[in-house]
Amino acid sequence: MTRSTPDSCPGVLRLHQAADGPLARIRVPGGRLAPEQLQALADAARDLGNGALELTSRGNVQLRQVRDAAALADRLGAAGLLPSRTHERVRNIVASPLSGRVGGWADVHGLAADLDAGLRADPRLADLPGRVLFTVDDGRGDVSTLRGDIGIQAVAADEFAVLLAGADTGLRVSAREAVEVMLDAARGFLDLRGTGDDGQWRLHEIPGGAERVVEALDRSPAGAPLELGAAHDLPIGWLDQDNGLVSLGAGVPLGTLPARTAEFLAAVERPVFVTPWRSLVITDLDEGPAETVVRVLAPMGLIFDAQSPWLQVSACAGRPGCAKSRTDVRADLAAAVESDRVRSGTPEPARIVVPAEDVTVAGRQHWSGCERRCGRPTGPVTDVVATPDGYRVDTH
Repeated sequence: MTRSTPDSCPGVLRLHQAADGPLARIRVPGGRLAPEQLQALADAARDLGNGALELTSRGNVQLRQVRDAAALADRLGAAGLLPSRTHERVRNIVASPLSGRVGGWADVHGLAADLDAGLRADPRLADLPGRVLFTVDDGRGDVSTLRGDIGIQAVAADEFAVLLAGADTGLRVSAREAVEVMLDAARGFLDLRGTGDDGQWRLHEIPGGAERVVEALDRSPAGAPLELGAAHDLPIGWLDQDNGLVSLGAGVPLGTLPARTAEFLAAVERPVFVTPWRSLVITDLDEGPAETVVRVLAPMGLIFDAQSPWLQVSACAGRPGCAKSRTDVRADLAAAVESDRVRSGTPEPARIVVPAEDVTVAGRQHWSGCERRCGRPTGPVTDVVATPDGYRVDTH
């Protein structure tokens, strides 16, 4: 596949002109936000945007209706959230949020940070498309389900499978080798992609791309390829850390976090991880403070109940944020949740078109304002797509 248009992924320095105003996307490699960084984002959302943070499916953060792009860049730079003006859009790195705290073979957060530093240190890697995704999985198989372009997954305490185009290559590396191998794979992708803005955006778009990158790495497969899962349990609720402290997994309805709620999170003064499932993990809490966090933030809309129907749903931006959307998808979806039309269980196979007020769907579902189905998660999901005559519910 060869693209006819350049990669237009937004960043901080290149905003996307959405229907409701300029949109900025802030990369958060590995998902980790220090309290002062979360406060800076809350302040920017309130002072320069629409008053909310949007969490993305890659563990990044978006601000809508940005009123002063230069001021936003200055604020984010001061907070350490814009460490490179040349590489800002290519820092798409997701890591297992619970790594080093709850389970997993290895703590991969240091590897994610080293990968980010390595990307920024190589001028050539600034040419990566903004859609390339790196995954750093601690062995539990959570972020590998995202089917990134280049990744690793721990298979032992100091052994990692190398993943390319969403599949295991059979290559195995140590922790010491892992970052450089991922960087070499990224360089190999650039060699295959060619130059200019009309090349492929993702490794899987290149015929035989993964195999050709393996050849360039000049390594031999050393293990039977892993079978990567299609889904996993979201980290929601009370999570006992291996060191005796507590993490809290918090769902964020439709990934929209009001600035005021973000300020309360920053005041907890603990690291917060943005997950690629549009949720948060608040880490390193004693039991008493953890109970207080739940009592304060649950009434503000954060979800600590793993059975909440909000955890079954996702949606595109819809109107008024997207001019291509046929309707206000998020309002229709919120009405479905609030009227108990989002159910647990397995959906029955169907392909029907019904009015918004009649949509009733069981299980994981994604609502879209048009056929592009932006933001659709990987894995089994029911599509609820707006049409001129209502929503088409398409269960497979």
